[in-house]
Amino acid sequence: MNKIILMGRLTRDPEVRVTPSEKTVCTFTLAVDRQFANQSGEREADFINIVVWGKAAELCGNSLAKGQRLLVEGRLQIRNYVAKDGNKRYVTEVIANSVEFVERKNIGSVGSNADGGQEHTASKSGMDGFGKAVAFDEEIPF
Repeated sequence: MNKIILMGRLTRDPEVRVTPSEKTVCTFTLAVDRQFANQSGEREADFINIVVWGKAAELCGNSLAKGQRLLVEGRLQIRNYVAKDGNKRYVTEVIANSVEFVERKNIGSVGSNADGGQEHTASKSGMDGFGKAVAFDEEIPF
């Protein structure tokens, strides 16, 4: 069985492209914290390349931004190719079957109210009844 489940943060905005055969593909890198600290007491992270295909790729491209937390479930794929210099290269990546958004990105806009202060308004969604969003208190490893 080849199954991987990862939780981490996006290191950059996702890249979406369409292949010559008209398939949509989205790629991004996920920073996943290791469970244990190194010898100097610092937490390290692994940077894992993720590939998403089809409608899920379009959704990821339109909805994700650098720093967001994601839960990715998929399979490990190791492929190889011959580079222009003639050397054989290996690429390790996770082909995602599902991507869950752990945090919503800020979809609100900022305006000013009568007091001269700032007010935040969010677009209406099915999540409005669940209270206000709470920021996740975790350092981003990049």
